[in-house]
Amino acid sequence: MNRCFAFPLSASRRTALLTLALLGLGFSQASPAQNLKRQFPPAALRGTLVVVQPPIVSLDGRPAQLSPGSRIRNTNNALVLSASLVNQELLVNYVRDGQGLVHEVWILNAVEAAEKRPTASDLND
Repeated sequence: MNRCFAFPLSASRRTALLTLALLGLGFSQASPAQNLKRQFPPAALRGTLVVVQPPIVSLDGRPAQLSPGSRIRNTNNALVLSASLVNQELLVNYVRDGQGLVHEVWILNAVEAAEKRPTASDLND
């Protein structure tokens, strides 16, 4: 018993459908992260991060360490490895975990960098 129904399509219709499908995929992949405004936790602080040798980093010129499960997100909100950022000075927002280790890091784009955010030195004053 044959339960499948065959709908024969001409070659020109198959080509047209394939073209429309590919165009639809092309438009749907148009970088949604660039238009997305990231929401940072209220506890996030602003700082300058330099990865010295993972997991050792420098935050605002002071030594710090990344937590074992730390996540670093680039300007497109994609995860990046700390080893790929060695010796780069980056303006970031970050959150520390309960032990004081740097746990979440967001590398800022120009719009996010223009927003005012507290730094660690603001909290110590």
